[in-house]
Amino acid sequence: MSTLSESFVRLVSIMDELREKCPWDQKQTVETLRHMTIEETYELADAITDRDWKGIKEELGDLLLHILFYSRIGKEQKQFTLEEVINGIADKLIIRHPHIYGDVKVNSDEDVKKNWENLKLKEGKRSVLSGVPSSLPATVKAMRLQEKARQVGFEWENAGQVWQKVEEEVNELHAAVAKNEKDKIEDEFGDLIFSLINYARFLQIDAENALERTNKQFISRFTKMEAEALKASKRLDEMTLEEMDAIWNAIKHQQ
Repeated sequence: MSTLSESFVRLVSIMDELREKCPWDQKQTVETLRHMTIEETYELADAITDRDWKGIKEELGDLLLHILFYSRIGKEQKQFTLEEVINGIADKLIIRHPHIYGDVKVNSDEDVKKNWENLKLKEGKRSVLSGVPSSLPATVKAMRLQEKARQVGFEWENAGQVWQKVEEEVNELHAAVAKNEKDKIEDEFGDLIFSLINYARFLQIDAENALERTNKQFISRFTKMEAEALKASKRLDEMTLEEMDAIWNAIKHQQ
């Protein structure tokens, strides 16, 4: 048995033992695990954003444990086994990669994506968009929707066209604001964000990750601004906007 196989079997054995002997593990259900799995996924996303390879390794382990936990519960409920989970994804990968395991020819990664979506439709999917989870965060969902629409040719030809759309949405938002139409403002604001996410995709950057990097940068600068104010024996709510802005710009230029 290889080292990888030994490690996997060891983890499965530990999971089985915990499920049989630990009171906390015995109580868990797929429902109680759900929110913890979501939290672990976000922790992995944070580690990826921070390029924290040690954290990525740790969070991947946590997610792997969750997969084994769900599989153990599935076996107890006579719904599925761990072997079925593993063989299911292995079979799917083979079926959806006919350019590797069949005689289909591809010229690029875009061809691979298009074949993937076409195969999903042949498997019974009613829409190319049907695989996008409804509970995804809005930014990630927008990215996935746009990527999937692209696979059937519903796509701008170049980044310049997308930027023109962004400018068009900006003008429409200004018009809605001028009329003070609240519902229309929200609609146009959403259209603008959707267009900017599309533009990010054309720039080959991750809109969600870009925004999260800005969030982290804001947190860093704001907490440093609080610390600078404290050195002067002041609270931010005691300072003018001009004073805070001066500290903010000083911190910004230091980074």
